[in-house]
Amino acid sequence: MPHAYSHRTEYVDRVLDVVECIPPGTVMSYGDIAEYLGEGGPRQVGAVMSAWGGEVCWWRVIRADGGPPRGHGAEALRRYAAEATPMRPGGDRVDMSRARWDGHPAAPP
Repeated sequence: MPHAYSHRTEYVDRVLDVVECIPPGTVMSYGDIAEYLGEGGPRQVGAVMSAWGGEVCWWRVIRADGGPPRGHGAEALRRYAAEATPMRPGGDRVDMSRARWDGHPAAPP
C-alpha cells in the first residue's frame, strides 16, 4: 500500500517550508505546524515528516509532550544539545514552554 504522501504535493511543500523556518534551538509540535498552516492535523504533518522529513531539520518537529520523534530519540537528543534547545529536567524531553516557536521571526537584537 503506498504512503499517503508518497508523491510530493503542495501540502507536503508547505509543511516542509514551515519546518525549514524553525530556528535552531526551537521546536514546533506536529499540531503546531497544522495549526500554523490552517490545514490538516498532527497525523497529517506526521505522515509528511515520515515520508519527507529527512530533507529538513526533522528533529525540530516533536510530539506535543516535548518528546522527540519516535525512533529517532538518540539522534534528536544529540541535535538538541548541539543547538542548546531548552530541555525539561531529566533531559529526555524538550521544554515546550521555553522552546516552542510560534512561527514568527525573532525581533532583531
